[in-house]
Amino acid sequence: MATYDLIIVGGGIGGSALATVMARAGKSVLLLEQSEVYEDRVRGEWIAPWGVDEVKRVGLYDLLMGAGGHHLTRHVTYDETLEPAAAEARTLPLGIFRPGVPGPLCIGHPHHCQTLFDAAKAAGVTALRSVRVVEAAGGASPRVVYEHDGATVEAIGRLLVGADGRTSMVREAAGIPLHQDKPHHWFGGLLIDGAEAWPADLQAIGTEGDFAFLAFPQGGGKVRVYGGYALDQAQRFKGPDGARRFLDAFAMSCAPLNRRLVAGEPAGPLHSYFNNDSWTDAPFAPGVVLVGDAAGWNDPIIGLGLSITYRDVRIVSELLKGTDDWTRLSFAAYAEERSERMRRLRFAAKMQAALDMEFGEAARARRARVSAGSAADPSFKVQGFAVMAGPETLPAEAFTQEAWDRVMGEPA
Repeated sequence: MATYDLIIVGGGIGGSALATVMARAGKSVLLLEQSEVYEDRVRGEWIAPWGVDEVKRVGLYDLLMGAGGHHLTRHVTYDETLEPAAAEARTLPLGIFRPGVPGPLCIGHPHHCQTLFDAAKAAGVTALRSVRVVEAAGGASPRVVYEHDGATVEAIGRLLVGADGRTSMVREAAGIPLHQDKPHHWFGGLLIDGAEAWPADLQAIGTEGDFAFLAFPQGGGKVRVYGGYALDQAQRFKGPDGARRFLDAFAMSCAPLNRRLVAGEPAGPLHSYFNNDSWTDAPFAPGVVLVGDAAGWNDPIIGLGLSITYRDVRIVSELLKGTDDWTRLSFAAYAEERSERMRRLRFAAKMQAALDMEFGEAARARRARVSAGSAADPSFKVQGFAVMAGPETLPAEAFTQEAWDRVMGEPA
């Protein structure tokens, strides 16, 4: 029976990043990944400036840049209530949020995963693919039983890490409850190619009619685009030509630059999914700790999944490297920080979804009022600062009912 310091279930970004960091610190790590090939799941490709800082702090920034990481430096918010020229006159420089960070970092999700998995192996991790974990347990002697290459193997470790995503079996095995709120809208994602005319450093969002868009260039003429639409339109982009109809929906009068996106071609699958939040009260149990989506996720409307994951990796790895006596190690500080972090981000995401992903005259009037308020007073909708600079950079009062009422003009 093999023994390790850490057994990590899930070889995506969180699992592979933590494995790499801990192996570089001299710990023995078993990393188990179910998939044989990382697939395009149309999300997890944008790291906010505060998340880029976390990547730097765990020592993986140069690795990602060497693998093709691409910084965005400008942002434009388009809207049907604004003339395009007025929207573009408010272009936001994205290097203002974190010292030394030029803006968000983009890198394709499958490539990102593979880069980190390869780095883990290079650091000495026992990293396995095509693994089926059939049993996982924490407690005083954490263990897993898994199937690989036709054999059934048991391994024990000092700590079991659940980095196995939204449907985490480690979370379930540890008996850690997961809470979810109600979905707000549909959110579709698609990678397009042939969009070289779109500025490579510009991200944009906008709402017109019954559709809202986001665009994040990946470099080399590739752009990851997202679209939000109402829950009662589940069939809107179904069918063999769904990806093309989805991309055609980006043709908006309020955002004439979007014609450069529409001129591109689908270069991957179109996936649509519900947008909602999920959280755990405490992402740990005896012998077990959770990171990334396994510990609960933020509504992807504000795109912070990777930033959240990299902070999880940084905090957990610092705790583990801070002592060699893991039997006495408490993850309470991690749970406390993550709970408040996620509470604030739920608030920010709920506000953003209500503004960008609701349609009709009342929603249009609300966006116009908030846009005018923000133009007159940059602190009016300060929650957007938390998305870019980090939720801890604002006082707790920015995430209260009073703050909601000030911006939205209506109860949450």
